[in-house]
Amino acid sequence: MRSAVAMLEIPTLHTARLRLRPQRLDDFNTYASFLASPRARGMGGPFGEVAAWGQFCHDLASWPLFGHGALMIERRDSGACIGQVGINHGPLFPEKELGWLLYDGHEGQGFASEAAAALRDWAFTSLQLPTLVSYMAPDNLASQAVARRLGGVLDADAVRNDADDLVFRYAR
Repeated sequence: MRSAVAMLEIPTLHTARLRLRPQRLDDFNTYASFLASPRARGMGGPFGEVAAWGQFCHDLASWPLFGHGALMIERRDSGACIGQVGINHGPLFPEKELGWLLYDGHEGQGFASEAAAALRDWAFTSLQLPTLVSYMAPDNLASQAVARRLGGVLDADAVRNDADDLVFRYAR
């Protein structure tokens, strides 16, 4: 079992345009605003502040518990935090899930694909995971496009919490 000291091992990953870094307390307000918006429907939202805080803490607590969790997506050119990418698991997800979200105004520029590809590759290399999945609502066409760009293939037989979710599978 990993100890709480493992918190110090949260990686910072770099891509051509992005820095994927550990969460900070000052990230919460923007994160909570996103989760309170209609854009959080695909994640089961909108969520109130208490539920958003629970998810924010879950994303951070996953690092010492599972050796993976969420990273904030930061633009290298401006330092602006534009979203989050993570590997989710625990009782909320049947399998290790690669997930992403972008704050309003940052979609359609390839940031989600770039961030998710970096974290996927880190997970396959560092954690030696054989597979990852992404769960998404059938009407979330933007995330489906990201999943396909990442090499995801629909897996109709995958276990899912929501019977309506599509599941994209990524193989190492």
